[in-house]
Amino acid sequence: MNAVSQPASKMISFSDSPPSKRSLACVDLHTPRWYAVYTRARHEKRVRQQLEGRSLECFLPTYESVHRWNDRSALVSLPLFPSYLFVRVQLADRVQVVSVPGVVNIVGIHGRPSPIPDEEIAPLRDCFMRHIGMEPHPYLVAGRCVRIRKGPLVEMEGILIRRKGQFRLVLSVNLIARSVVVEVDVNDVVAVSQCSRKMTA
Repeated sequence: MNAVSQPASKMISFSDSPPSKRSLACVDLHTPRWYAVYTRARHEKRVRQQLEGRSLECFLPTYESVHRWNDRSALVSLPLFPSYLFVRVQLADRVQVVSVPGVVNIVGIHGRPSPIPDEEIAPLRDCFMRHIGMEPHPYLVAGRCVRIRKGPLVEMEGILIRRKGQFRLVLSVNLIARSVVVEVDVNDVVAVSQCSRKMTA
Protein backbone atom coordinates (compact mmCIF):
# COMPACT_ATOMS: atom_id res chain seq x y z
CA MET A 1 0.00 0.00 0.00
CA ASN A 2 1.62 3.20 -1.11
CA ALA A 3 1.71 6.32 0.98
CA VAL A 4 -0.72 8.97 -0.16
CA SER A 5 0.40 12.48 -0.88
CA GLN A 6 -2.86 13.95 0.40
CA PRO A 7 -5.44 12.54 2.82
CA ALA A 8 -8.79 11.48 1.41
CA SER A 9 -10.79 13.89 3.56
CA LYS A 10 -10.48 17.64 3.68
CA MET A 11 -8.22 18.55 6.56
CA ILE A 12 -7.86 21.58 8.76
CA SER A 13 -4.47 22.59 10.07
CA PHE A 14 -4.18 24.31 13.43
CA SER A 15 -0.50 25.05 12.97
CA ASP A 16 -0.91 27.84 10.43
CA SER A 17 -3.61 29.95 12.05
CA PRO A 18 -5.98 29.70 15.02
CA PRO A 19 -9.41 28.23 14.25
CA SER A 20 -12.35 30.57 14.09
CA LYS A 21 -14.99 30.54 16.82
CA ARG A 22 -17.49 29.40 14.22
CA SER A 23 -15.40 26.38 13.21
CA LEU A 24 -15.18 25.15 16.82
CA ALA A 25 -18.68 26.15 17.87
CA CYS A 26 -19.96 22.57 18.04
CA VAL A 27 -16.73 20.97 19.25
CA ASP A 28 -16.21 19.99 22.87
CA LEU A 29 -12.73 21.30 23.63
CA HIS A 30 -12.31 19.46 26.92
CA THR A 31 -13.41 15.89 26.23
CA PRO A 32 -10.60 13.58 25.07
CA ARG A 33 -11.46 12.02 21.71
CA TRP A 34 -9.57 10.11 19.07
CA TYR A 35 -8.33 12.15 16.10
CA ALA A 36 -6.39 11.19 13.00
CA VAL A 37 -3.06 12.96 12.62
CA TYR A 38 -1.63 13.34 9.13
CA THR A 39 2.18 13.22 9.06
CA ARG A 40 4.95 13.72 6.60
CA ALA A 41 5.84 10.57 4.67
CA ARG A 42 7.76 8.01 6.76
CA HIS A 43 7.51 10.15 9.91
CA GLU A 44 4.81 8.13 11.64
CA LYS A 45 7.05 6.35 14.16
CA ARG A 46 9.04 9.46 14.94
CA VAL A 47 5.85 11.43 15.55
CA ARG A 48 4.51 8.67 17.80
CA GLN A 49 7.66 8.76 19.92
CA GLN A 50 7.41 12.52 20.35
CA LEU A 51 3.70 12.40 21.20
CA GLU A 52 4.35 9.73 23.81
CA GLY A 53 7.17 11.90 25.13
CA ARG A 54 4.53 14.57 25.75
CA SER A 55 2.40 12.02 27.67
CA LEU A 56 -0.25 11.94 24.96
CA GLU A 57 -2.14 8.71 24.25
CA CYS A 58 -1.52 7.70 20.67
CA PHE A 59 -1.96 4.64 18.50
CA LEU A 60 0.10 3.68 15.46
CA PRO A 61 -1.12 0.33 14.08
CA THR A 62 1.58 -1.55 12.18
CA TYR A 63 1.97 -4.80 10.29
CA GLU A 64 4.97 -6.90 9.30
CA SER A 65 6.01 -7.37 5.71
CA VAL A 66 8.97 -9.01 4.01
CA HIS A 67 10.98 -6.49 2.00
CA ARG A 68 13.46 -7.71 -0.53
CA TRP A 69 16.53 -5.92 -1.77
CA ASN A 70 19.06 -7.03 -4.38
CA ASP A 71 21.28 -8.74 -1.83
CA ARG A 72 18.96 -9.53 1.09
CA SER A 73 15.47 -9.63 2.51
CA ALA A 74 14.18 -8.66 5.93
CA LEU A 75 10.98 -8.54 7.95
CA VAL A 76 10.04 -4.91 8.54
CA SER A 77 7.30 -3.21 10.53
CA LEU A 78 5.21 -0.78 8.46
CA PRO A 79 2.30 1.53 9.32
CA LEU A 80 -1.08 0.11 8.41
CA PHE A 81 -2.13 3.58 7.30
CA PRO A 82 0.88 5.34 5.76
CA SER A 83 1.16 8.97 6.90
CA TYR A 84 -1.52 8.52 9.58
CA LEU A 85 -1.61 7.78 13.27
CA PHE A 86 -4.22 8.39 15.94
CA VAL A 87 -4.09 10.48 19.09
CA ARG A 88 -6.57 10.77 21.95
CA VAL A 89 -6.53 14.34 23.11
CA GLN A 90 -8.65 17.28 24.19
CA LEU A 91 -8.92 19.80 21.38
CA ALA A 92 -7.95 22.43 23.90
CA ASP A 93 -4.53 20.73 23.98
CA ARG A 94 -4.21 20.33 20.21
CA VAL A 95 -1.17 22.60 20.04
CA GLN A 96 0.80 19.79 21.69
CA VAL A 97 0.02 17.67 18.63
CA VAL A 98 0.42 20.10 15.75
CA SER A 99 3.67 21.51 17.14
CA VAL A 100 5.40 18.13 16.86
CA PRO A 101 7.94 18.11 13.99
CA GLY A 102 6.65 15.89 11.20
CA VAL A 103 2.96 16.54 11.90
CA VAL A 104 1.18 18.14 8.94
CA ASN A 105 -2.24 18.61 10.50
CA ILE A 106 -5.24 17.08 12.24
CA VAL A 107 -7.85 15.57 9.92
CA GLY A 108 -11.17 17.37 9.78
CA ILE A 109 -14.24 17.87 7.61
CA HIS A 110 -16.06 21.05 6.63
CA GLY A 111 -13.55 23.32 8.30
CA ARG A 112 -13.43 21.75 11.74
CA PRO A 113 -11.62 18.81 13.37
CA SER A 114 -13.50 15.53 13.27
CA PRO A 115 -13.19 12.97 16.07
CA ILE A 116 -13.13 9.30 15.13
CA PRO A 117 -15.77 7.12 16.82
CA ASP A 118 -14.38 4.86 19.54
CA GLU A 119 -16.01 1.88 17.83
CA GLU A 120 -13.74 2.36 14.81
CA ILE A 121 -10.54 2.61 16.86
CA ALA A 122 -11.34 -0.11 19.41
CA PRO A 123 -11.34 -3.08 16.97
CA LEU A 124 -8.01 -1.97 15.50
CA ARG A 125 -6.46 -1.65 18.96
CA ASP A 126 -7.88 -5.03 20.05
CA CYS A 127 -6.42 -6.78 17.02
CA PHE A 128 -3.08 -5.04 17.46
CA MET A 129 -2.83 -5.83 21.19
CA ARG A 130 -3.82 -9.48 20.61
CA HIS A 131 -1.24 -9.79 17.80
CA ILE A 132 -3.95 -10.75 15.33
CA GLY A 133 -2.59 -10.41 11.82
CA MET A 134 -3.73 -7.34 9.91
CA GLU A 135 -2.67 -5.88 6.59
CA PRO A 136 -3.75 -2.92 4.44
CA HIS A 137 -6.79 -3.38 2.26
CA PRO A 138 -8.52 -1.17 -0.32
CA TYR A 139 -11.16 0.97 1.36
CA LEU A 140 -14.63 -0.53 0.92
CA VAL A 141 -17.93 1.31 0.95
CA ALA A 142 -20.22 -1.65 0.26
CA GLY A 143 -20.29 -5.37 1.03
CA ARG A 144 -21.73 -8.08 3.26
CA CYS A 145 -21.73 -6.95 6.86
CA VAL A 146 -21.14 -9.62 9.50
CA ARG A 147 -20.64 -9.86 13.24
CA ILE A 148 -18.17 -12.18 14.92
CA ARG A 149 -20.08 -14.31 17.42
CA LYS A 150 -17.25 -16.04 19.29
CA GLY A 151 -13.52 -15.98 19.83
CA PRO A 152 -11.18 -13.12 20.77
CA LEU A 153 -12.90 -10.72 18.36
CA VAL A 154 -16.46 -11.42 19.53
CA GLU A 155 -19.01 -8.70 18.64
CA MET A 156 -16.64 -7.05 16.18
CA GLU A 157 -18.39 -6.02 12.96
CA GLY A 158 -17.03 -5.51 9.49
CA ILE A 159 -17.31 -6.45 5.83
CA LEU A 160 -16.69 -10.11 4.98
CA ILE A 161 -14.57 -10.92 1.94
CA ARG A 162 -12.87 -14.04 0.61
CA ARG A 163 -9.29 -14.14 -0.62
CA LYS A 164 -7.30 -17.20 -1.67
CA GLY A 165 -9.81 -19.51 -0.05
CA GLN A 166 -9.68 -17.71 3.30
CA PHE A 167 -12.31 -15.46 4.82
CA ARG A 168 -11.33 -12.09 6.14
CA LEU A 169 -13.02 -9.19 7.88
CA VAL A 170 -12.48 -5.68 6.58
CA LEU A 171 -12.39 -2.96 9.24
CA SER A 172 -12.64 0.66 8.13
CA VAL A 173 -11.74 4.07 9.52
CA ASN A 174 -14.19 6.20 7.60
CA LEU A 175 -12.75 9.64 8.26
CA ILE A 176 -9.47 8.86 6.50
CA ALA A 177 -11.07 6.40 4.04
CA ARG A 178 -8.70 3.56 4.92
CA SER A 179 -9.34 -0.12 5.63
CA VAL A 180 -7.46 -3.11 7.01
CA VAL A 181 -8.22 -6.81 6.78
CA VAL A 182 -8.20 -9.43 9.54
CA GLU A 183 -8.34 -13.20 9.05
CA VAL A 184 -11.44 -14.84 10.54
CA ASP A 185 -13.03 -18.30 10.65
CA VAL A 186 -16.24 -18.20 8.62
CA ASN A 187 -17.84 -20.42 11.25
CA ASP A 188 -17.34 -17.66 13.80
CA VAL A 189 -19.35 -15.00 11.95
CA VAL A 190 -23.03 -14.36 11.41
CA ALA A 191 -24.56 -12.07 8.80
CA VAL A 192 -26.36 -8.95 10.03
CA SER A 193 -28.91 -6.92 8.11
CA GLN A 194 -26.89 -3.79 8.71
CA CYS A 195 -23.94 -2.80 10.80
CA SER A 196 -24.58 -1.02 14.06
CA ARG A 197 -22.34 1.76 12.77
CA LYS A 198 -22.17 3.31 9.33
CA MET A 199 -19.78 1.42 7.07
CA THR A 200 -19.47 4.07 4.38
CA ALA A 201 -17.67 7.38 4.23
